[in-house]
Amino acid sequence: MSPDPEFESLVKIYYRDLYRFGLSLTGSEADAADLTQQTYYIWANKGHQLKDPENVKGWLFTTLHRQFLNIRRRRKRFVHESIDEDAQNLSHISADVVNRVDAQTVLEVLGQIDEDYRAPLMLYYIEDLSYKEIAEVLTVPLGTVQSRIARAKIKLLQLLTKTKPVPPQSK
Repeated sequence: MSPDPEFESLVKIYYRDLYRFGLSLTGSEADAADLTQQTYYIWANKGHQLKDPENVKGWLFTTLHRQFLNIRRRRKRFVHESIDEDAQNLSHISADVVNRVDAQTVLEVLGQIDEDYRAPLMLYYIEDLSYKEIAEVLTVPLGTVQSRIARAKIKLLQLLTKTKPVPPQSK
């Protein structure tokens, strides 16, 4: 049986983005690879059911996220926190510090954020999905996406200010 060129094309186009999203959810390269492969396995079996080919990217991200949720189903629900209360506790971060934070630190800190908040944040900033697309991928209301992204940004800033100090750049 020869490989399906359409399937290979989808893998070439979306594998990296799906893997990166899976990594942001799981914090594990192996788990991210498993989620991505599982997503493509499901596509191979059910992709023909997609009525609008324009929605392939959303379908793939939705499927990956659902697989992740199936794995984490028994995990407790997120605790409701007021955005206003958290925002008051933020310290000011200078632009210089933000510019010096390395990607590894950000990934480690992202791993500390509950996946209910991390997923929409990653889909918005890393995968460049709109709020509406994120709501469809995560199967949550649009307002929930907006509040989770806002809370995730607050938590990310809180965690970044608690991480080890960034060494000064040499001149």
